[in-house]
Amino acid sequence: MKELLSLTGMVLSAVPMGEYDKRVVVLTRERGKITAFARGARKPNGNLLAAANPFCFGQFSFYEGRNSYTMVQAEVKNYFRELAQDVEGAYYGFYFMEFADYYARENNDEAQMLNLLYVSLRALLNKKLDRELVRTVFELKAMVINGEYPETFVCVECGKREGLAAFVPKRDGCVCRDCAPRYGGGIPLLSSTVYTLQYVVASPLQKLYTFTVTPEVLKEFQEVVGRFRKKYIEKPFKSLEILDIIRNY
Repeated sequence: MKELLSLTGMVLSAVPMGEYDKRVVVLTRERGKITAFARGARKPNGNLLAAANPFCFGQFSFYEGRNSYTMVQAEVKNYFRELAQDVEGAYYGFYFMEFADYYARENNDEAQMLNLLYVSLRALLNKKLDRELVRTVFELKAMVINGEYPETFVCVECGKREGLAAFVPKRDGCVCRDCAPRYGGGIPLLSSTVYTLQYVVASPLQKLYTFTVTPEVLKEFQEVVGRFRKKYIEKPFKSLEILDIIRNY
């Protein structure tokens, strides 16, 4: 008899399969991103009816097959119901999960990405935080976890640590006041924006969403992270396209 495998994770996506089943993608702490079949998950009285859905976080039990997994049990610790019932909030969450799905790999250590996803969804429920700030922090920290992010601590031209004043997209980093005039097309930055970038890059996940910024800093922060993201991530995110429509409606 096959051994039951217990994994901690979050359901990133779920699609119907056949009459009663679902195919789910789960980001797990122990096995990275896995694809699993949830048998009977669409049956009204099925034991996986509530668990085999996006946003569900908890302990899942699987049987491991040759090419996929079969989900058989779930102990859900958080459904994020409040977020899922808020259309705008839900699409922020869908975007975060699509972003995590893009980076995550099977049999890879994805504990940090899973933890980032969890604390970021919780941050979306914090009414004191601007959701666009949460989104930009999530994007940058996800790229940091993946090992590709802009240089924000030293001038990429001369190595100076003080007086960083602009972000130069073609150099993937900041430059100081003395070096900034050498680059056209740089993005001028307030010192608070530089500090925000540095804070997100260096901070542990539990302290990631403990600050707010002014609208001016948020705008610069978004521009830097957005330019970097578009340069290194070519994939268009459907959830982000829908989110932008909702926000602009």
